[in-house]
Amino acid sequence: MDPASAHEHLNDYQFVDVRKAYEWKAGHVEGAVHITLQELPARIDEIESSRPVVFVCQIGQRSGIATRFARERGYDAHNLEGGVERWVQEGFPLFDGSDAPGSVVDGWAETLEW
Repeated sequence: MDPASAHEHLNDYQFVDVRKAYEWKAGHVEGAVHITLQELPARIDEIESSRPVVFVCQIGQRSGIATRFARERGYDAHNLEGGVERWVQEGFPLFDGSDAPGSVVDGWAETLEW
């Protein structure tokens, strides 16, 4: 899902950020919940299965894995194309819990065994 479409559905869809804690703390989509990619198999039930979910990471690689994992379990799951990097490039804000705007920090690729 492209950032503009995702932003349009910000209040309708669940947003789950699968990045590491330090990446999340630097800046995330407002209203998103934080479940790292490695925690997802154990915490998938925390995501409502009755609402669409958009998975978020830095560039879309980890969130793509999360999307596939969730779809295999019956979720209406979407990958935020280009991740938070593209989200910011398209002019949408990140939040870090303070009054200052959040930022994107470098993460790294991961895999998930399931």
